[in-house]
Amino acid sequence: MKITGGCHCGNLSIEFETEFEPRELPLRACQCTFCRAHGALSTSDPAGRLSIRVVDGRELVRYRFGLRITDFLICRRCGVYVAALTELDGAQYAVINANVLACRGQMDGPIQSMDYDGDTMETRSARRKSRWTPVSALQIP
Repeated sequence: MKITGGCHCGNLSIEFETEFEPRELPLRACQCTFCRAHGALSTSDPAGRLSIRVVDGRELVRYRFGLRITDFLICRRCGVYVAALTELDGAQYAVINANVLACRGQMDGPIQSMDYDGDTMETRSARRKSRWTPVSALQIP
């Protein structure tokens, strides 16, 4: 299944390939101040693939905080947080803000509250490698 999504103005778009139906995708609510401020709900599929396309690279914000190992991809034009991206062992992995997916209305599963405050870089990286979606393409002009 291919699921599309993106920011409000269309500058950042994603194509998410997964074997899951939208209602089967996990939904996680991170309790960090960034995710709470954005009302983000995260989803991913470690067996899936994600393509990210940016129309105007000058309008892409890569925001880092905390351990500074992840780029939160935000559109400068419309302010929408689309996905978080990290590199692990030479490969890129991402978690998607489920609210930007075209099928969001079908994603009605339970929301798991998550708190990562006690993570070290090692535990966070290991968890992301096992849970996040591999990035197959990142197109930024």
